Amino acid sequence: MPDARQLRVVLTTVSMALMAVIASVSGLNVAQTHMAVDFDTSQDTVLWIINIYTLTLAALLLPLGAIGDRLGRKPTLIAGLAVFGIASIVAGLAPTAEVMLAARVAGGIGAATIMPITLAVITSTFPEEQRGKAIGVWTGVAGGGGILGMFLSALLVDVADWRWLFVLPVALVVVALAMTVNSVPNSHERSAHAFDAVGALLSIVAVAALIFVLQEGPHRGWTAPATLISLAAGLIAMAGFVSWELRRREASLLDVRLFGERGLAGGSITLLVVFGVQSGIFVVLFPFLQAVVDLSALLSAAALMPMAVAMMTASGLAPRLAARVGSRLTMSSGIALTGTGLALLALFVSVDGGYPSILPGIIVMGFGMGLAMVPSTEAITLSLPREKQGVASALNDVTREFGTALGVAMLGAILTAGYRNAIDDRLHGIPQETAHTAREGIANAVEASGTAGQQAPDLLHAARQSYIDGWQQSMWAGVAIMGLLLVSIALRGPKNATSPAAPDKAEAAESVAAP
Repeated sequence: MPDARQLRVVLTTVSMALMAVIASVSGLNVAQTHMAVDFDTSQDTVLWIINIYTLTLAALLLPLGAIGDRLGRKPTLIAGLAVFGIASIVAGLAPTAEVMLAARVAGGIGAATIMPITLAVITSTFPEEQRGKAIGVWTGVAGGGGILGMFLSALLVDVADWRWLFVLPVALVVVALAMTVNSVPNSHERSAHAFDAVGALLSIVAVAALIFVLQEGPHRGWTAPATLISLAAGLIAMAGFVSWELRRREASLLDVRLFGERGLAGGSITLLVVFGVQSGIFVVLFPFLQAVVDLSALLSAAALMPMAVAMMTASGLAPRLAARVGSRLTMSSGIALTGTGLALLALFVSVDGGYPSILPGIIVMGFGMGLAMVPSTEAITLSLPREKQGVASALNDVTREFGTALGVAMLGAILTAGYRNAIDDRLHGIPQETAHTAREGIANAVEASGTAGQQAPDLLHAARQSYIDGWQQSMWAGVAIMGLLLVSIALRGPKNATSPAAPDKAEAAESVAAP
């Protein structure tokens, strides 16, 4: 068993690896216009450069997590870091959009190898009495790392060049790789059963197709042929995956029967909703900070740092609170605080109030999300046996990615609809062409105001107030969702944390640990 110093090194290593992956998810969002100019390409291509990474990451998490369980978590982590690092270097030097897309796909493959293994290393290395604290640190990095990544990315774009966005992930990977080789213990599963290739393929198709629908539906249209075909393919693949896994049982990639238990179901639903709300809030907050409050990209990212600090603080407190009052009450408290934060954002936001009007809400919401995410993550990992921790960790990550895509699509759609309905009654006297542009979104309205002459102040006021109207509708929708989740977890949330289920000795699966 590693001593306390070795455990700290292991936790630092996997946190750095995770931070590299998380920062790369959100970093390029602040460089969209720069990439479009440098590559002389369309906005659609730029969005694909951003989204293809997340799509690849989500689709491959479950299969690569299972492969890591079998081949060994240490060599799998080393391989993932190497692939991710090389892909990041290529992306930073990419001469064309096509090379950039290929590098982002490779980066997504590396990230899908790294992400589940980082949590699996924690759950298979740390003793039970310290595991909750380590998961709290991991969860804090996973939740707050995206905000920190956006801030550092905006800073680099402001003071240097967008290609420098890849310097931080590469630096983190290099250090994490050296530390992994020297300090991370290996663990793996020996199984008498062949790898579930059919289940892996079905999971890839299902996740990729459904994530594609959530990413592209708002842009292509929910009734577009590509959207409907992807939705059908995703649902058919998901149904096929469930049917196949039920038949294989002991040799399955994922025992779907476990979703009938409180821990896995409650933890997964909570993470899905909480990360959905967090990601949807980012979609709402950035236009508010930039177009309503008139902050730069850098200051907008900095304005979200209190949320990240609150989230990381709560992630550190959550294990101790769960040990005292239980996982269910800790999760319920976090969910209630998240809903309260959303209500504060709906009640007190105003054009004149600016950033101070939303600060209490984002702090309370960040603290609530931190409290909810840690016991949810632990509930998922505790639901699967130790030799399946790569799969458990991957399931945790897939849930996060689905929540992210779903939250962006849903809250973004509510905001857009609310904005357009509100601004229609405020554009009287504005020239038709200018009014049409303003209806497309608040960023379009701000741009159109530059050619609106004397009517520019009225147009800006109409757009900003309409955005607040749409904002409030999306916040109240979030409050309603958190309320439903709170009732669900209060009634059938996970029980207090217990040791992971031991593998059935009648089955030919054995967990093997090696230094």
